[in-house]
Amino acid sequence: MTEGNRNADPANILIVDDTPANLHVLFDMLKQRGFAPRPVPSGKLALQAMEIEPPDLVLLDISMPDMDGYEVCQSIKSNEKLKEIPVIFISALSETFDKVKAFSVGGVDYIPKPFQVEEVYARIETQLKVRRLQMELKKNIQTLEERVLAQIKEISASQMATIFALAKLAESRDDDTGKHLERVRAYCRLLAEHLSRNPAYGNHISKTMIDNIYHASPLHDIGKVAIPDRILLKPGKLTVEEFEVMKQHSLIGAQTLEAVARQYPQNQMILIGIKIAHFHHEWWDGSGYPDGLAEEAIPLSARIMAVADIYDALRSNRVYKSAVAQAEACEMIRGSSGTHLDPALVSAFWELKGEFNVVSEKVKDGMEDWLGDNPEEGVIAFPT
Repeated sequence: MTEGNRNADPANILIVDDTPANLHVLFDMLKQRGFAPRPVPSGKLALQAMEIEPPDLVLLDISMPDMDGYEVCQSIKSNEKLKEIPVIFISALSETFDKVKAFSVGGVDYIPKPFQVEEVYARIETQLKVRRLQMELKKNIQTLEERVLAQIKEISASQMATIFALAKLAESRDDDTGKHLERVRAYCRLLAEHLSRNPAYGNHISKTMIDNIYHASPLHDIGKVAIPDRILLKPGKLTVEEFEVMKQHSLIGAQTLEAVARQYPQNQMILIGIKIAHFHHEWWDGSGYPDGLAEEAIPLSARIMAVADIYDALRSNRVYKSAVAQAEACEMIRGSSGTHLDPALVSAFWELKGEFNVVSEKVKDGMEDWLGDNPEEGVIAFPT
């Protein structure tokens, strides 16, 4: 399974065991299943073989002379070239201590001897699938960073349309979201301007910050560019494994924007975009992801984004659900106060629910220019 064509070539599996009979059994077993096994009789030879040709996975015995399996695994994980390769320990040692140590040095699984053939197959297939997903994510992240850095040469007011277009690229993979970005940035501005008139927040929310939140909010889901179509566009419920991949979009988006920030460290819009992308799925009660932050530890910009994003998700048709009515959406937002959402922002939303409904009803397909894109124009002029 080569780097460039991992789905076409058989998985390259390095078998490390000092007992010839064990090597023979595992070699034949894996060969029959269509893998490309490479038997090696010692830890030192295994490390040499991996330097020459890194495998896709390692089956590693523990009790070996000269260099035991724990030492081999530690050497693998300390090698920048090899550290991402999954290591499955396969050993006759059955004490809990041995298993815990195997995981502590970097193993991803532990198979006791004597083993069941089908169990070995299943564990190998699981780890290879995880590895493929990780490599696909890594490749997509690299591609995404290259796209962002190629597009954003200099961040300025005149280039906001380019940034928005880049965010639309991520959104365009899901046709059901329609004018999602146009709506959420309008909702974010409504909330931010409302809070700026509140004495408790006025000192923290300037006009510049409002404009930055408005322009940065479309970047919240930019990391979804790196999520495989089979997961992003799946119409049914995601598996636990698929949801773990989906959750990576917040980190991927933040990491991508951090690469831009390293080139333009003074750009406040990008810095706010990083916070929004990273933390907009954190919940007020600490039950969100990726970091499990709670209450005011969650950046204000991300708390604003959470309200805007949830409201728009409720009011929009998606591949997995139908839109709900305005009244029901508002009650669901109010019901999330103090659990998913910041109570202060829910209170602000409740005062603005009429304006939110106007945006929801007006900003649909075919209404691209309704909002405008000039931060100097202030908040949307709603019809009376």
